[in-house]
Amino acid sequence: QVQLVESGGGLVQAGGSLRLSCPASGRTFTTYSMGWFRQAPGKEGDLVSAINWTGGSTYYADSVKGRFTISRDNAKSTVYLQMNSLKPEDTAVYYCALKVGSRWPPYEYDYRGQGTQVTVSS
Repeated sequence: QVQLVESGGGLVQAGGSLRLSCPASGRTFTTYSMGWFRQAPGKEGDLVSAINWTGGSTYYADSVKGRFTISRDNAKSTVYLQMNSLKPEDTAVYYCALKVGSRWPPYEYDYRGQGTQVTVSS
């Protein structure tokens, strides 16, 4: 099994920044992609950003392009999401997810964390 534990969420004013972290532990894999999803109350979860094994390929939803940056540290088995210029509509529970293998982009993820709340006040 794989454990993903998100941290770094919180309450921030509009225009502020947060950095989410998600270390993976437990079973190890040779290659894997990682992504960040978010789910607001009453809405379906959406993929916000993703990054491949090497970090050379990334994906961003249109709503966060230019404001969010995904990165990873394979030595620490950790993925990060730097969120700048936050808006109230970014308020959601943010989940990290892991997809085993090198396929890019991944269409489904194999593991998901419990999530961390991000609240942006206006």
